[in-house]
Amino acid sequence: MTTNFKSLLQVLNYFKNEETCINYLASNRWGETPCCPHCSNIGAYITNRGFKCKAKECRKKFTVTTGTIFENTKISLRLWFATIYLATAHKKGISSLQLCRDLNITQKTAWFLLHRVHAMLANNAPEMLDGVIEVDETYVGGKSKNKHVSKRVPNSQGRSGNGKTAVVGLLERNGNVKTFVIENTEANTLQPIMLANVKPDAKVVTDAYRSYNGLNAVYNHVSIKHTEGNYITIGDDHTNNIEGFWSLLKRGIIGIYHYVSPKHLHRYCNKFVYRYNTRKISDVARFEDCFKQVNNVR
Repeated sequence: MTTNFKSLLQVLNYFKNEETCINYLASNRWGETPCCPHCSNIGAYITNRGFKCKAKECRKKFTVTTGTIFENTKISLRLWFATIYLATAHKKGISSLQLCRDLNITQKTAWFLLHRVHAMLANNAPEMLDGVIEVDETYVGGKSKNKHVSKRVPNSQGRSGNGKTAVVGLLERNGNVKTFVIENTEANTLQPIMLANVKPDAKVVTDAYRSYNGLNAVYNHVSIKHTEGNYITIGDDHTNNIEGFWSLLKRGIIGIYHYVSPKHLHRYCNKFVYRYNTRKISDVARFEDCFKQVNNVR
C-alpha cells in the first residue's frame, strides 16, 4: 500500500481511525493473505477477534499486531504511526517532551513509544561493509566542568573519555554506517568488531590511534596522522564522512535530547544510523520501510 503524505497533519488525516491503521499494517506485513506469526504458515481463518492459523500442528490465534512492537498495546495505532513518522522524519529526532506536546499524551507514554521505535530501527542486517571504509571512535557525554561538583570526574580535561561512553563507527563510503557502543577503545575491543563487519579486501581508513595498529595484516589500512596537523583531504584518504556522522549524532543529542544515559545510548545511535542510512529516500518511503522491521521487537 502506497501512501502520499508530507506532514504530520496529513498522516493523522490519512490514518483517521483504527480500522485504517489495522488494514495498513496487515497489507505491509502480509499482503493479501495472513501469515501466522507463530509458525509462519500462510493462510488463516477469520475469527471475531482476529485470525486462527490453518496449520493443523499450530491452530493458534493471532491478530495483525501479534509479534510486532504493537502487540498487546493499549495505545492507539494512530498514535504509534504518528510517532514513527515524527521519529524518522526529523533529521535530529524528537524528544519525549516534544512528542507528548505534539500528540497530547503523557511524557511517560511518549518516552515508551520512542524507545520502542528506536529498538525497531536497530540494524540487524548481516551484510558486511565493503569498498572504502572509514572507522573512527568518539565519546558521548557532557563536559565534566559543566557538571555538579559532586559528579565531576577527575582527570577529564580536554578530550578525555573519562566519565563518557565510547562509540565506534564504521562507515562505507557512499553507503551505510554501523555503530557500536563499547566499554573501551582498546585494540581487543575495536578490531574484532571490524573483522566481523568489514570484508577482508576492503580499504580501511582510520586515524593514527594505536588500537588500529596491525589492521594491515587483514585490510588495506591507511592511517591518517591528525596529530601532525594532517587534515588535508588527498583522494580517498580521509575520515571526513564518519566525522560528519558524529557531528549529526552529537548535535542531535545536545540540541534535542540534552542528555542520554549510557544504558540507552545504543537506542539513540540506532535511530541516527537508520536516518543516515535512509538519507537518500523520502520521508514517506522511510515511513513505509519502517513497517518491514516491526516484527519480533519487544
